[in-house]
Amino acid sequence: MSKAKHYETMFIVKPTLTEEETQAQIELVKSNIVKNGGEIVACDDMGTRQLAYEIEKNKRGYYFVAYFKAPTASILELERNYRINENILRFIFIKYENKKEIAAWTKMSDEAAKKAN
Repeated sequence: MSKAKHYETMFIVKPTLTEEETQAQIELVKSNIVKNGGEIVACDDMGTRQLAYEIEKNKRGYYFVAYFKAPTASILELERNYRINENILRFIFIKYENKKEIAAWTKMSDEAAKKAN
């Protein structure tokens, strides 16, 4: 088992979903992370925002960020889960590796956790 790395994932949910459907999509992503050996440390629910450019005729999207630790091997499976989900317009993974990056990740996840409480 490879050592867990620090990650951030941001994804954008289609704006056409109801609030319940949007929350269900967020829960699905979070449960996929956990199911694949990840540990969610903090989340930042950014809500609906204007997109930088139209994606599939959508001008807006629901933005959500999760800070998590997971084995590197799990990321491929998490990406696959995103790709087959038509309710997710875009997604990104950011990996934090060196001491400086991990310190930044820790600071951001701490701030997100504070904001959520």
